[in-house]
Amino acid sequence: MKLLKAILTVGGMTGLSRIAGFARDILMAAVLGAGPVADAFFVALKLPNFFRRVTAEGAFSVSFVPVYSEVLEKEGPQAAYRFAGRAMSIMGLLLLAASVLAIWGMPFLIMLIAPGFGADGARFDLAVELTRITFPYLLLMSLSALLGGVLNASGRFAPFAFAPVLFNLCLIAALLMSPQGGSSTGHFLAWGIVVSGALQLLWLYLCVRRYRLKIFFQKPVFSEKIRRVFRLMGPGVIGAGVMHINLFVDLIIASLLSAGSISYLYYADRLNQLPLGIVGIAVGTALLPMLSQALARGDAQEGRHLFNRALEICLFFALPASVALLVVPEPIIRVLFERGAFTAADSAVTAAVLRGYAIGMPAYVCVKVLSSAFWARQDTLTPVKVSVVSTVLNIALALVLIRPLGVAGIALATAIAGWVQFALLRFRLRALPAAAADSRFLHALPRFVLAACIMGGSLFIYDRVLMERLFYDQPFYSILALAGLVLTGVAAYGGSVLAGGAISFSDIKTTLHRKTKI
Repeated sequence: MKLLKAILTVGGMTGLSRIAGFARDILMAAVLGAGPVADAFFVALKLPNFFRRVTAEGAFSVSFVPVYSEVLEKEGPQAAYRFAGRAMSIMGLLLLAASVLAIWGMPFLIMLIAPGFGADGARFDLAVELTRITFPYLLLMSLSALLGGVLNASGRFAPFAFAPVLFNLCLIAALLMSPQGGSSTGHFLAWGIVVSGALQLLWLYLCVRRYRLKIFFQKPVFSEKIRRVFRLMGPGVIGAGVMHINLFVDLIIASLLSAGSISYLYYADRLNQLPLGIVGIAVGTALLPMLSQALARGDAQEGRHLFNRALEICLFFALPASVALLVVPEPIIRVLFERGAFTAADSAVTAAVLRGYAIGMPAYVCVKVLSSAFWARQDTLTPVKVSVVSTVLNIALALVLIRPLGVAGIALATAIAGWVQFALLRFRLRALPAAAADSRFLHALPRFVLAACIMGGSLFIYDRVLMERLFYDQPFYSILALAGLVLTGVAAYGGSVLAGGAISFSDIKTTLHRKTKI
């Protein structure tokens, strides 16, 4: 199974990155906690990352990869390499100019995205200073995203999936080398981000050379194919990055609340992004080039199979992850983050935020697949119409829900907006044959839901019987208890899935057999 192999490759590398990311966040929580310096640094981290995800890994990737795949399929490798080289030159020049302009106007940008910082001069000044350091990361990672897209379209998924590991290792090194706490730690972390961008670009360039993909800077000519990428990219800036736009809106609103609110959102989102990253990114990354090439050949049957299997894999992992974070978020947060400057009160608020995000997790994971069906057909306009509705709803709900729920209301608003986005995208795909549900998917879905509910009940009982009564105040045993919690959930869900017939032992044997043959 080519799709499954690609998903496992990307998911495995992304999982390695997330493990490194958790090590980074555990260390960061102990050093920075949830105070003013942490808030300023997270703004400096989120701003270039937001533009990177929306423009480079979002709109540009979903516009570039289908066109590149089409050129590769119809005109051959040499034409595809020339097209990629021109796109790289144009992107580099445009983003270099944009970065210089953004660094110059950074006070205005910070005032726009974190208006609540204006009342706190220390947070505002530090956020401006740190974001000026980190902003070149956008240019470095945008070029990396292009090289990663070329590698993915060529069936080489591992290098780009591994690149974020370098990001996390650089930030861990920055934390270890920095003074413990204070604004100096923020400066070390900011420079660590820039160094990580340079290392990721170098890594992907070396991988491109290793696989003999002849991608070089070319004369920046706006050919018809380049113009098509930019035409697709225009609406895709919103359509491909709606989740990140919603998170960005969360940042603006959270800046209006008490100090620490941005940090609570960050730590909760880190746990929320674990399944979203491993499953959503893995499936979306693997599916887009394969679905693009299938539709370019006119193979609707293969397209339908890819679409259904991708949704199936997404829900198989996302449903239990969502239920687990909804039922037992606090013991997870306490064991992972509660030490040093991160207090029990911080854990309680972060757990409430995480519950809100968890409600929307299955929707956001599946949106990756639904959006890929549009992007593979080079339709970026439909997702942008849906994303506008979702984003406006997210803003309105967040402003309403923060009054009774505080910062947790922001996460709940994001979740509701995600489900609305999912429903609208699915409705718009109803007439596409490749997106029709097949019998295997309809058989598996209710069984996944039932198994996730059984798992949730098992976790609730385990938490109340063991975690709460025996191990909360003993750090070493609390880690063992958390491991037991995870194993209980895996056993309950896996056993329920097998007992319900959603997946059979013969399916597992077939998958393993096919994997060994690849």
